Amino acid sequence: MTTAKFANDAEVIEFARTNTPYFTSGEAPSVEEIGDGNINFVYRVKDSKDSVIVKQALPYVRIIGEGWPLSLDRIRIEASTLKTEGQWAEAYVPKVYCFDEQQSAVIMEDIGDHDNLRHALIARKPLPALGRHLGEFLAETLFHTSDFYLDTYQKKAAVSSNINPDLCKITEELFFWDPFCDHERNAINPAVRPVAEAIWQDEVLKIEAAKLKYHFMTDAQALLHGDLHSGSVFVTETSTKVIDPEFAFYGPMSFDIGSVIGNLLLNFAGQIGLEGDTEEKRAYQMYLLDTIEALWHTFEANFLENVKSKCQDPVFNAPGFAQAFIGHVWHESLGYAGTEIIRRTIGLAHVADLDSIEDEQIRSVSEGLALSVGVTLIKQRHEIRSPQVLRAVIQAAE
Repeated sequence: MTTAKFANDAEVIEFARTNTPYFTSGEAPSVEEIGDGNINFVYRVKDSKDSVIVKQALPYVRIIGEGWPLSLDRIRIEASTLKTEGQWAEAYVPKVYCFDEQQSAVIMEDIGDHDNLRHALIARKPLPALGRHLGEFLAETLFHTSDFYLDTYQKKAAVSSNINPDLCKITEELFFWDPFCDHERNAINPAVRPVAEAIWQDEVLKIEAAKLKYHFMTDAQALLHGDLHSGSVFVTETSTKVIDPEFAFYGPMSFDIGSVIGNLLLNFAGQIGLEGDTEEKRAYQMYLLDTIEALWHTFEANFLENVKSKCQDPVFNAPGFAQAFIGHVWHESLGYAGTEIIRRTIGLAHVADLDSIEDEQIRSVSEGLALSVGVTLIKQRHEIRSPQVLRAVIQAAE
């Protein structure tokens, strides 16, 4: 694999032209660097007819440089995961045209006609199909990469091929360590620092976070996206696309589900301080809770139907087992939603749902609600038995 970035636009164009059937008319394509992420280089190559995305990984974190090295194997894992997800949930991921190991680069479908979900939520755009789409994506990708579907040899080979320690280590630290102590990487609004300090002193909370970390590290249930936040989802009113699975590895299904729920709840909290009409913001908060319900009910129904129709293991097909398994996934999803909320509020990597609120005092109200909800979800995840109970808990926290 290469350690050298594409030197210029001409190299990016030649790579796209050589590895796709596009850009053959003789028209000179344009190149635009569009990556606003922290880790990789992302380009759009287009002419008047065609457009593709080229993503290149280098052996370090893009925004830091060689001081934070990362394995180049992550780009292979990303390309492979997109193809696997496309096999089972084709409507919900961009098509992969080419993965070139020597260039450490992948070429994929351009979904530039979609909006980033985080921006869409902040703008309070109506997305009536979002919950169903995400529930279907999660049910299909998680079921078909799990022991419910794969035989023991297939599953263990898949686990082996998706070991991703560099990216997992980032998650292990940013989710389960930094926000629960006074870490130098944390970024905290002074107005909520007392709340952060209370979190650092809450020994019960830290034990529950440790349990979640251990579960994350040891329970290889299915192939996860691994970083399923609102910025990794692109939407229209009728379409949903999930991108950027470079954190993919075999882990607990609840981590992906919880990450999505956590991001919807971060926007719920952010709506308090975001600009706009109060009634409009309140209506959107109710929409967000409806979306969580639709996501979970769709996931549960589709997953259980897949078990019924496709699971060949008589042990896992035993009456009641899949339902009990799904119940456990629900509770742990709430715990991971809590860690996502807390780390996005007082950890290193914040979200625009909160940070775009310029006034620190106004923002602190949204951040305070987010932290309160995050703590509750971690500590009380086993008592919250359904999305309806979750709705009541969230509304009581306001």
